[in-house]
Amino acid sequence: MLIHPTLEKLRLLKLEGFARGLEEQMGSADIESLGFAERLGLLVDREMGDREQQRAARRLRSAKLRQSSCLEDVDFRHPRGLDRSLLMALGNCGWLREHLNVLIVGPTGTGKSYLACALAHRCCMDGHSAVYQRVPRLLGELAMARGDGRYGKLLRSLAKVELLVLDDWGITRLGEAERQDLLEIIEDRHQLRSTVVCSQLPVDAWHEVIGNPTVADAILDRLVSNAYRITLTGGSMRRKPSGLTQVDKAGV
Repeated sequence: MLIHPTLEKLRLLKLEGFARGLEEQMGSADIESLGFAERLGLLVDREMGDREQQRAARRLRSAKLRQSSCLEDVDFRHPRGLDRSLLMALGNCGWLREHLNVLIVGPTGTGKSYLACALAHRCCMDGHSAVYQRVPRLLGELAMARGDGRYGKLLRSLAKVELLVLDDWGITRLGEAERQDLLEIIEDRHQLRSTVVCSQLPVDAWHEVIGNPTVADAILDRLVSNAYRITLTGGSMRRKPSGLTQVDKAGV
């Protein structure tokens, strides 16, 4: 039987995984021991697996994560009180499906961005969309979008993504327009989508950074009330071979 015409047709139909699986079967001496239905099932599984890998790769490209990190690379051997049970629980992505948030705070270099990107990576691999944004740059983009008519479109795109990572939260005190922008983002996502926030400042200091007490209350009530807290401690890990430090879950 000539297999090449069949392979060409499969590739024309964009069934690349099916085609590669068929090539592998034809080169296997043991494949004849399987029946037609079993072989067909293996080919369908191969096609589905390849397509899911492609979708996951597209989700990761769209996320534009700052670091290429994953939860499997976190070193639990380092004696810094890393809470394996919490991290594994977050890795199941149940909090994402329940539209909960994660707040990651700690000094510079303690691994906040690494952990946030690792959580986003896991969510992408689990079939969810994610986007990484540095807050200063995002606020600048929103200011430009307000001037050229893209403001509403940008807000809608942020509202739809299943996991939004907001890094470098609270670096500078916010102006009036910036406060309103953050309120719109958090309000759109409240109880509908999940948000991860990374900050050098403890949560108790966020109110002052936001500025306006009324707006700060509104933002923090929506963001903090249904969130896991992850607290990283110690010196900068950029000067040391270890990874993250301490992870705590606390009621808010």
